[in-house]
Amino acid sequence: MKLLGHIVDIKNRRIFKGEVTISEGKIIAINAKEHNVEHYILPGFVDAHIHIESSMLVPTEFARLAVNHGTVATVSDPHEIANVLGVEGVHFMINNGKESPFKFNFGAPSCVPATSFESAGAVIDAEGIKELMANPDIKYLAEMMNYPGVLFDDPEVLKKLEWAKHYNKPIDGHAPGVVGDNITKYINAGISTDHECFTYDEGLEKLQKGMKVLIREGSAAKNFEALIDLLPQYYENMMFCSDDKHPDDLIIDHINKLCARAVAKGIDVFKVLQAACVNPVEHYNLDVGLLQVGDDADCIVVKDLVNFEVVQTYINGALVSENGQSKLRSVPFKNLNNFNTNKKQISDFRVPSTAKQIRVIEALEGQLVTNERIEKATILDGNLVSNTENDILKMTVVNRYNDDQPALAFIKNFQLKEGAIASSVGHDSHNIIAVGVSDEMICKAVNLIIENKGGICAVSPSEAHIVPLPVAGIMSDQDGETIGKQYAVLDQKAKALGSTLNAPYMTLSFMALLVIPSLKLSDKGLFNGSDFKFTSLEG
Repeated sequence: MKLLGHIVDIKNRRIFKGEVTISEGKIIAINAKEHNVEHYILPGFVDAHIHIESSMLVPTEFARLAVNHGTVATVSDPHEIANVLGVEGVHFMINNGKESPFKFNFGAPSCVPATSFESAGAVIDAEGIKELMANPDIKYLAEMMNYPGVLFDDPEVLKKLEWAKHYNKPIDGHAPGVVGDNITKYINAGISTDHECFTYDEGLEKLQKGMKVLIREGSAAKNFEALIDLLPQYYENMMFCSDDKHPDDLIIDHINKLCARAVAKGIDVFKVLQAACVNPVEHYNLDVGLLQVGDDADCIVVKDLVNFEVVQTYINGALVSENGQSKLRSVPFKNLNNFNTNKKQISDFRVPSTAKQIRVIEALEGQLVTNERIEKATILDGNLVSNTENDILKMTVVNRYNDDQPALAFIKNFQLKEGAIASSVGHDSHNIIAVGVSDEMICKAVNLIIENKGGICAVSPSEAHIVPLPVAGIMSDQDGETIGKQYAVLDQKAKALGSTLNAPYMTLSFMALLVIPSLKLSDKGLFNGSDFKFTSLEG
């Protein structure tokens, strides 16, 4: 097979008219050749850090959408399913991924559970990491979110790091806002990347100290604008990633969109493509071709180097997408789950109090970090309640693995005027998380999730809508187009209830993410992520 086009040779920083010859999945020749084809041929894109589960799709269905945007590979942390099902969940992701030609590269989840301050469905200790690191299908140790454990020399954390070093596999980081001597120690522990930088100065310090910095632009966390100006100077040590990408967004674009945005800022196209294609392959030692003779034929054809609209995507020489139409097939699989809680009563969501002030989580658009606010309490019949006028809404996290009392707190910036929204996608332990205007609505939403053993939903006094997620309570068993459209409809339902957030469900899912400062809620209570300890609701 031969491909004609303008060949983009990233390594040698040149573009020339030529012909790529492919045989048995490999590139066997690249020659200059005159022709009238206007399209460009370049290596496929790599998402350098993503949780496939956040797309609410199993790997094979994620692949069917991603190839339409020229993505041929991911560096995938199966941390979400591992917190539900442990090592069994990791093997499910690997095995399902093998049913697709798409090049998934899974890591060993380093923090299961993510912290000791929440209830997860499984534990992967240092011995579990040892077992996973010995597996050739595991390419790296996934993000070490327990940065306090690294900084304070927690023996179990250090053992996990040592097993990664023993097998000579990279170690991914997760250190939001960690700077100065602390980040120096974190890097010296052998941790090589960070995708959590949310300011230019933070990214610069980490790059200067030898870390690889990933520019993250997902459905909720968006750090592209804060970090992109670092790329021209540090392009050899930066990559693009999504981290978390919802299915409706994945239908529209992926890493190709970040390339277009970077080029639009006047950044040299070779530097942009080095971050999008080359650096992840070289850093993680991936079996992904880079458009060189002898490489796997993992390449894409795009209309131009401005919008990066993908015409064709090839993986191992096979055409897997053409003109936005995926040629990958859906495959059958067996659902796994871990959901063991009974339906709740409205009284379970009461908060008896006489407090004048309360601590409130302030959700921030496009960020995983939150603020802590002290706000005036609203009390009705001796119970702390939502105040829609001031946008201070009650929220809950309900343990989905055991029958425990719901944890309760209050949150700002969801702007719901009626009803409630809820989800069993609640990073990192994936308990049920809900926000609503009343105890009744919160209970209705939580029970709808419990009845379906997982999903995302929106309820009002007169309606109830759910997208079921029967695979571990975090992924659908449907195809990507179906779940993408269903999610888009549900997203609009949440906005019809009043939410002004760009991605209300994605933002909701991170309000239980304790490893991101500053105030979050776990199933065990209100948590200060800056001090890494529980705190009181009453201010």
